Parts: sequence; C-alpha cells; structure tokens
Amino acid sequence: MVNKIRTNGFVKIHSFLNDKQREITSLSAIYDDKKLLLEKISLLIQDEINFETCGDKKIFIKPNWVKHSSVDSDEICLRTHDSVTLALVEYVCSCRPKSVVIGDAPIQGCKWDKMISETFLKKLKIISAKSQVPVSVKDLRRKVMNLADEDMVNVRQGMDDFVIVDVGRQSYLEEITSEDKNQFRVTHYNPDRFIESHKPGVHKYCITKELFDADIVISVPKIKTHEKSGITNALKNIVGLNGDKDFLPHHRIGGTRAGGDAYPGYNLLRHWSEKCYDQANRNLGNRSYWIWIRIASLLWKMSFPGREARFGAGWYGNDTTWRMVMDLNLVATYATRDGKLSDEPQRLLYSLCDGIIGGQKDGPLTPEPLPLGVLMFTNDSSWCDITAAVLMEMEIGRLPLLQAAEAFSSERKIRFYLNNKEINLSEIKHMSIETKMPSGWVDYKNQIQH
Repeated sequence: MVNKIRTNGFVKIHSFLNDKQREITSLSAIYDDKKLLLEKISLLIQDEINFETCGDKKIFIKPNWVKHSSVDSDEICLRTHDSVTLALVEYVCSCRPKSVVIGDAPIQGCKWDKMISETFLKKLKIISAKSQVPVSVKDLRRKVMNLADEDMVNVRQGMDDFVIVDVGRQSYLEEITSEDKNQFRVTHYNPDRFIESHKPGVHKYCITKELFDADIVISVPKIKTHEKSGITNALKNIVGLNGDKDFLPHHRIGGTRAGGDAYPGYNLLRHWSEKCYDQANRNLGNRSYWIWIRIASLLWKMSFPGREARFGAGWYGNDTTWRMVMDLNLVATYATRDGKLSDEPQRLLYSLCDGIIGGQKDGPLTPEPLPLGVLMFTNDSSWCDITAAVLMEMEIGRLPLLQAAEAFSSERKIRFYLNNKEINLSEIKHMSIETKMPSGWVDYKNQIQH
C-alpha cells in the first residue's frame, strides 16, 4: 500500500474581488492585464517552488485544454485562459529552467488548430527567445477523431510515447469491477478494449512520458462544474495525463438496479439503447456506425429520460468517474517510469487554478461563465478542490470525489492563505457564489438512493 504524503500542504488564494462588483465583464478584463497576472502568479508561486537551482530542471505545464471553442463565452470559461498560461510560462522561464513543455490530451474530437491559436504560439516564441529557454507545445492524444472523416479515428502517436501504469488492486475501481462481465464505458470508444485494461486486479492507464521526464509538474486547471463528478479542478485536470481514452472508465453500463450507474433504476428501452451504442462504437470507421447511433438515439428518446437520465451517465449517481480520477492522482504522485506504483511519493504536483472566470451549469464541455474572481495555487489537489467547492457553494459531503480526496490527504497538515494572510477555510465563505450545477446534478443535495 502506498504511503500517504506527510509533507505540509498549502492552498493559496488570490481574490480579485475586493470592492469591485462581481460581474463577468470586469473580471474577464483581468485576463487582458498581463502585468497584473504576472505579478499575482509570481507572488503565489515564488515562496513555494525552489527555482534557485532551476538551470537543470525540466518543467511540465499541464493546462485544461479540453476542446476548441464553440461559442464566444468558451474563450473565458471553457479552458484555462491563454493569458494565465502565458503569465505562468513567463515567470517559469525567468528562472532559466532547462526546458518547458506545455501539453494536454483534450477530447478525441477537439480540433487542435482551432484551440491553440497562432497568437498564443507567437507569444510563447517571444518568451522562449527572450529567456533562452526551449518551450514546446504538445498534443498528448494517441488518437483523434473526426466524425466527418471516413476513417473517423486516427492514431497520432505510438506507444513509445507513453508508459502503461497498472494500479492493480489499489485502484479505486477495484471494488466495482465485475469478475464475469465488462461494464466499463467511455463515449466514442470500443467497449471491448476495457477487457484488456480494467479487470479484477488489473487497472491500467496510458500515461504520457512527459510526466516522468519532468522535474517539476504544474497543472493549470479551469475551475468548473462537471456532469460526471460534480466539479473539475486540480484533481480532474490530472486525467489529461492519460493519452488514450481506451484506458479511462467514465461510467458502467446499465441502470442502478442492474448494477450500472448510467441512470437511476432500470429501463428496457435505455438498456437496448446502450446495447446499440456499444455496437456503434465497435464499428467506428464503418458506415454501420451511423445506423447504430441513430437507433441508439431513438430508443433513448423513446424512454422519456428525466433530468437524471443523461446519456453517458452525466448525473450525481455516477460512481465510476470519481474513482478513475483518484486512480490517476495515485499514478501522478506515485508512479515510476517502469509502470509501477512506488510505496513513496515520486513527485510533488503543483496546481495553479484559473478561477478568475470559472465555469458552471453544463460543464465541462458547455459551461456558462461563473464570476469566481480567484486564482489558486496549491501542492495539495484534494484540499484545493474542497476549497473550490466551498467557493462554489457545493455540498462537499454529497460529492464522492471530494469525500475520497479528503481521505487521501487526511495525514497532511494544510494551511490556507487568502491574499497572503493565513486563514481558516471557513473564512472564505463570504466570497462564495451560488453555482448552477449540471442538469443531472440539480437535485444532488437531496439525493435519493436508487
């Protein structure tokens, strides 16, 4: 069993609210103030990461680059804002590390060139040239998907760019893994692949080698709601270290009365809808894919799904995603290059969380702007997410991810700071804002056990 991290932890918050009116326009203008962002990020980081001997260190920065923008507001609430990433890179490069790599594995249908702008890349080149530090940007996905293409799924990278890490029986998924059937699912992937990566005693993940090559890892999440886990921030952002979603269980097929967690209870039409969807995913790249998809969609609609019956298990009863997230945080902290979990932590993970404008309602892919007005910096993802949940007026005891996270960090002493002053966590409640939850989570505070 891995040993829990016992080094002291911290969660630092910088609030931009002050006496300003809390509204989208004034807070989003902060992203345009390069000098202000650089100053505040420097203050959050400089006393926590020792950059004095940075000349031989490789830095890996992992933003939340989940997908390209579909509507104008996505630029401020869907992804880590480019200005936050640029300010962080400028600060890090000023310390003269050996190299900086910025990378993420967005959803398979993300159009990379629409998400990563030429302006962003040019600014990185300027920072790199000025500091004489090599800076590179990497798409960490093994596979990409374009439903308009005949091939649909294209393999971009070979397995040489990844390390397969087996969490084994220490996996949070172990207790819900069936001996005799494969129930794990993820959207747009062949369900039969999970037979290889997740079965009793075996829980494998496909991890980018950038994690193992780096001396310092800084995750840069966007604080948002999430339809499958309730919240996405420091913990969930680590999932982007996994380059192939064939290894990422997001839910279990079937209703709760049939041993799944896709929707409450049982429904025959939804049962057959899921079966048809499985057939579609087994035929990715074939014409029959679209036939199976249409049948699956029709059957689901005919079942008259309520708010909690979200296709793909986007509701508070999802009992799989949070476990996968915790597995990957075990991997990020304890995994060695040979694909094993060490008994001792292998690296510290830092997170700089973009909550100047957060995301609410149907996150993580179609959020609405949330005027949180904060940046957060931490070496403890668990308490960072609990802090974010307090700011978002979430009920922590009703989010399995946060309950598991609190236990994961139970042996660490955590200090909280607000604008450089040490505080108790309860002292930030005056800054909290009522947050619209995803459709499947509207009633989560009054959960009915199905």
